Amino acid sequence: MKVRTQKGVEDYRAVWMDGSRVHMIDQRALPHTFEIYSAETTDEIAFAIRAMVVRGAPSIGAVAAYGIAMAAGNGEPLEQAAQTITSTRPTANDLFFAVRQVRADIEAGMDPQMAAEQYVEGLVAQCRAIGEVGQGLIKDGASVLTHCNAGALATVDYGTALAPIRAAVEAKKEVFVFVDETRPRLQGTKLTAWELSNEGIPHAIIADNAAGYFISRGEVDLVIVGADRICRNGDFANKIGTY
Repeated sequence: MKVRTQKGVEDYRAVWMDGSRVHMIDQRALPHTFEIYSAETTDEIAFAIRAMVVRGAPSIGAVAAYGIAMAAGNGEPLEQAAQTITSTRPTANDLFFAVRQVRADIEAGMDPQMAAEQYVEGLVAQCRAIGEVGQGLIKDGASVLTHCNAGALATVDYGTALAPIRAAVEAKKEVFVFVDETRPRLQGTKLTAWELSNEGIPHAIIADNAAGYFISRGEVDLVIVGADRICRNGDFANKIGTY
């Protein structure tokens, strides 16, 4: 994702690993300040997940994957590290999947950081695929409504719900985004709008209660939201306000 810093516009991922340290954009500080949180121990990884330094199931999974790789590099027992990390967010399925996958790869002989990077690159590739497929649904000049944050911050890079919007802009389409504030934690106001601002994508933050008003006026062409769970029949669950 693009981030405007004092040095100019730079490319960042929400989470990355550098040697024996795991770095992540501190989402608690946004949108007012841009800060990096760095973890060097399993306990610091657990804190980052529990305190919502990082949020969004895919990004949580990425932090967990890097956390297991870091623990292996530090010579920690992987079972103990896995228990510490998975105890942080019992509802985040990506967390458990990432820990199982990376731990299994390491125990099978794969280099720890390579195992974690393989997992994370898979996430990013999936997000880009969502964008490529989804942007076909967005017509030039469309207005899109979003709820919560399912962009690069939540998914390491590119996003899920924001991926089609990014891809449409890359395809030279004009897109306007209505950003629900998303109470009570204001992920739309603090995070989605921050991402769109850094990308230079036109948008407006609206009160959650205003969504129905803009839809009733025919000003919303498409609604794209994230999903915590998707059922085989197409039903899906997401946070309150999605309905």
